[in-house]
Amino acid sequence: MIELNLSFVIQLINFGILVLVLNVFLYKPIRKVLADRRQVIDSAREKTESVDAEVQIKMAQYEARLHAAKSEAGARRAEALKLAQAEETVVLEKARAQAADSLASIRSRVAREAGEARELLKKQAEALSGDICEKILGRSL
Repeated sequence: MIELNLSFVIQLINFGILVLVLNVFLYKPIRKVLADRRQVIDSAREKTESVDAEVQIKMAQYEARLHAAKSEAGARRAEALKLAQAEETVVLEKARAQAADSLASIRSRVAREAGEARELLKKQAEALSGDICEKILGRSL
C-alpha cells in the first residue's frame, strides 16, 4: 500500500515547482514559437492568395487585350481583303476595257485591210479578165 507521509508532500511540491519552471522556460517559449510560426504561415497564405488574385486579374486583362488584338487583326484583315477585291475589280475592268479597245482596233484594221484587199483583188480580177478576154477573142477590147 501507499503511505502518505512527508516525502509524498515534498514530491508533490517538487512536481508543482517543476511544472511551473517547465511552463516558464519550456512550454511558453514553445507555444510562442508555434504561434509565431502559425502567424508567418497565415501571412504567407494571405500573401499567396493576394498574389494569386492579382495574377488572375492580370490574366483576365491579358486575355481581354489578346481578344481585342485578335478582333482588330481580323477587322484589318477583312478591310485589307475588301480593298484588295475592290482593287482587283478596278484592275480587271481596266484590263477588259483595254482588251475591248484593242480588239475593236484590231477588228477595224482587219476590216479595212480586208476591204483594201478586196478592192485590189477586184482590180486585179478585172485586169486579168480583160487579158483573158483579149487572148480568147484575139483582139483588144
